[in-house]
Amino acid sequence: MYCVCREHVELAIDKFVDEYEDAPDLVNLQTTTFSAWHPPEHCEWCGNKVEILVV
Repeated sequence: MYCVCREHVELAIDKFVDEYEDAPDLVNLQTTTFSAWHPPEHCEWCGNKVEILVV
């Protein structure tokens, strides 16, 4: 699972496919909320705001 900005979505997809050998689902964190989990505020690879969950 990767929480990333739009700039790093392709990198996260590539890493997910390399690790799991399957295509990930992409979740827009701007329109989706979770009751038991809160995403980090910053992208895993930079300081930009998290927008996409790759899972």
